[in-house]
Amino acid sequence: MRKACLYPSFASVALWASVRLLAAVGLLAAVALLPACTVLPSPETSAARWPPGSAAPRESAPQPPYPAVPAPGPLAPSRPAPFALGPASSALVAQAHAQTSAQDYALAAATIERALRIEPGNPLLWIELGRIRLREGNTAQAEGLGRKALALATGDPAAQSSAQRLIAQSQRGGTALVRP
Repeated sequence: MRKACLYPSFASVALWASVRLLAAVGLLAAVALLPACTVLPSPETSAARWPPGSAAPRESAPQPPYPAVPAPGPLAPSRPAPFALGPASSALVAQAHAQTSAQDYALAAATIERALRIEPGNPLLWIELGRIRLREGNTAQAEGLGRKALALATGDPAAQSSAQRLIAQSQRGGTALVRP
């Protein structure tokens, strides 16, 4: 047997290692594309291994060291789950509703802002803050908060509808009754 390469260069070793790493994480399917060093049979050793007249067994392709990735099946259309408040945010919203009924809008807005620090991507909280701003009479800020909620509410028709209602009410000047 003879070696195809005795001393691989640093570049070939680095390339081989990166190919193996990509294969390990599943980003590259062909692992054996760039082996660093391969052992090739020489004509002298292959004739000595097998008696005259007999055929050498066929070599099969090397098996990859990882299981084959199954082909993806048909993708079922999935609907994102509607937005819901977490337990901490839910408690803060209930507290803000009590503060709003007592007409303490500044404290209610501060309470909703605390909930927004917990769940900044939840459109329901932005809608609640917009409703408070609308009750304060700050229609421009209420409309902006409604638009932010509408942008975050992708895939949730109920949240989108609430955000659109908030935007419409703020554009009318907040004269319509604000639903909690």
